[in-house]
Amino acid sequence: MVGGDSGGGPLASAELYDPATGTFTTTGGMLVPRPEHTATLLPSGKVLLAGDWSLGSAELYDPDAGTFTVTGNMKTARYGHTATLLPGGKVLIAGGVNLTGHDDPASAELYDPAAGTFTATGSMTTKRYDHTATLLPNGKVLITGGDGGYDGYTILASAELYDPIAGTFTATGSMAAARCEHRATLLPSGKVLIAGGAFDGATPLASAELYDQAAGTFTATGSMTAPRYDHTATLLPSGEVLIAGGRSDSADLTSAELYDPIAGRFTTTGNMAAARCDHTATLLDNGKVLVAGGQGYGILASAELYQ
Repeated sequence: MVGGDSGGGPLASAELYDPATGTFTTTGGMLVPRPEHTATLLPSGKVLLAGDWSLGSAELYDPDAGTFTVTGNMKTARYGHTATLLPGGKVLIAGGVNLTGHDDPASAELYDPAAGTFTATGSMTTKRYDHTATLLPNGKVLITGGDGGYDGYTILASAELYDPIAGTFTATGSMAAARCEHRATLLPSGKVLIAGGAFDGATPLASAELYDQAAGTFTATGSMTAPRYDHTATLLPSGEVLIAGGRSDSADLTSAELYDPIAGRFTTTGNMAAARCDHTATLLDNGKVLVAGGQGYGILASAELYQ
């Protein structure tokens, strides 16, 4: 767990969770505090941390040494972007907001772990942040929805594909609903589940849809049992998707539900111990899901396990 916001400002601290003991311990801190950054596990086992409210800097966490070291700077300072590990080992950084100029970049760049540098790649077809990016089985990256402006009300239904071979983005079919702060999950079938989000920057959605890469289209699937955004979506070993927490009508949620891709429907499961949104959810090797932090009547230090 690294960085974020404590409620009193951004954090540089980091900690490690040990599933065997169920405890957190501190590890080396980042070189600079970062909120709303991305963290990407590289093939080397190191973790790339990129972005911040106003920084273009990036750094690497070495789990063997327990330390962070500087790496090359991004071409554009950004947050609210996505970071996707590509099959060749490079990381695609796409979109986001540049707070220094209130700019919403459509630009994208690639991080090369071998060189430790970022280089520009083709730009997206539209500006967007708080979108999703999903690596598809064919090696392309599906970008969906997000906010196309800095006002929080230019919510997008459009989607596009990044081709890492050509280095270009092209439009694909649009979603049935405009949404940002939603979640996208690659299912075992190869389809992508798009669930929830907000359609005007604040009003939550319960609807969900599926993207079919062969057809390049979205089709409706069953709706969630509760509208929510800023939730988590975790693919379980069973093939089901765990949806947990989030925000609905200005209230943080304790509720959770499961999506069954065979039946195409959501059903409720046990509630979390604490209401939370903007948290993390991590599938552990033992099949349990670690849910940690987030907001819920203040900034939370608590964590819990779904099993």
